[in-house]
Amino acid sequence: MGLEGIALNRLLLPLASLLSGVSMLVVAIGLLFSAIGAQAGSAKFSGLVTGLVMSAYFAGFVYGTYACPAIIRRVGHIRAFAAMASIASALPLLHALWVNPWFWAGLRFITGVCIVGLYIVVESWLNVVAQSHQRGKVFAIYMAVSSVSLAIGNWLILVGDRFGFVPFALVSILFSFALLPLTLTPVEEPQPSDAPKLGLLKLFAISPIGVVAAIGSGLLNGALLSLGHVFGQGVGFSEVGIATFMAATILGGAVFQWPVGHLSDRRDRRWVLFWVCVACALVSGTGFYLAREYEAALIALGVVYGGLAFTIYGLSVAHVNDLIDPSQVLEVTGGLLLLYGIGATIGPILGGSMMDWLGPESLMLYFCLVLALLALGIWRFAGSTVQGLDVLPHKSDYVLMGGGSQAVLQMDPRRAQEVRPPAPAAAPPAAPRD
Repeated sequence: MGLEGIALNRLLLPLASLLSGVSMLVVAIGLLFSAIGAQAGSAKFSGLVTGLVMSAYFAGFVYGTYACPAIIRRVGHIRAFAAMASIASALPLLHALWVNPWFWAGLRFITGVCIVGLYIVVESWLNVVAQSHQRGKVFAIYMAVSSVSLAIGNWLILVGDRFGFVPFALVSILFSFALLPLTLTPVEEPQPSDAPKLGLLKLFAISPIGVVAAIGSGLLNGALLSLGHVFGQGVGFSEVGIATFMAATILGGAVFQWPVGHLSDRRDRRWVLFWVCVACALVSGTGFYLAREYEAALIALGVVYGGLAFTIYGLSVAHVNDLIDPSQVLEVTGGLLLLYGIGATIGPILGGSMMDWLGPESLMLYFCLVLALLALGIWRFAGSTVQGLDVLPHKSDYVLMGGGSQAVLQMDPRRAQEVRPPAPAAAPPAAPRD
């Protein structure tokens, strides 16, 4: 066996153990979203109340980004992972014991904190496994596994009684099994790293388009994951139809990432982002009219909707990276991930309120309105071109992005780009850099 074969085995064996843990973790997350959505619908929670319950998860996720690194530094990666996985495993069973929205909201917040802590541990380990020249491949495999696992989690709601104890028990089992590959991994324990920080006003000054697109992406994806199952129930989908709609939408997002990103690498990324929002708004507006009578057609539209909507965050990150030095990638992308989390926290509340007001099919109308406002904002800021920035100093490659923790940003292959010498000093522009 040559040196390349030895190096490949050294990568694949620990990578397989880590990704198997990731897969079970993400399947459990997807199933838990579906189980809570199904039981919230059967318990007659209003759209606003369901949105508040689901938003608590994303609020916990954002808080955990700052709280969990301190815990990991204190007790180490393995102990922290075991503790948070144990808590995450117990919480789904508590959902089944008492169906109360405010109790559930508290459980969802704690779940969000635990899940982001698990992500930080896993992603830190992936950083240890992947050498600098392998980070791009490992990053892509990790994102592909996460997308497929999330879709499978939505399908698992069909196992057993979706309104009973079985889905919560399955989630608990999956969280427990996710412990095994990580606690038994031979990979050396990584060193904890601080989350990158960047003032949000400074980030807005660098790229208003990147900021509004990151928030808009969170508003869309948070509402879809939280309320998609409630939407399907409300418009009369079959159980199989609901699971298929959610899985098809998520997988559509994974499939469209490469062609949309490839196009944006060759065109002005701002206008690719603009037309993605316009096309996605038309698709969701069409879905609003088809929701109650054309289940098969809406599932097909879901593939296209997911394929477009799930690229918005990656396009926003790539656009901001077009405007900065490669040495700033980690810091800037961490700020955008925080904005995405804020949007994902607000999205289910706004979407749920609209569903109460106009009926369950209006979730599609909510998507349409958010996308239309996002397209309008991109149009407005793209017209504020600063003299001298028509030709960018360099153009970053599009990289598939997801909603993991800030630890995964260490694997972003754009960080490996050569840091260019600073340009001659110039007076700061008066207008935004979009």
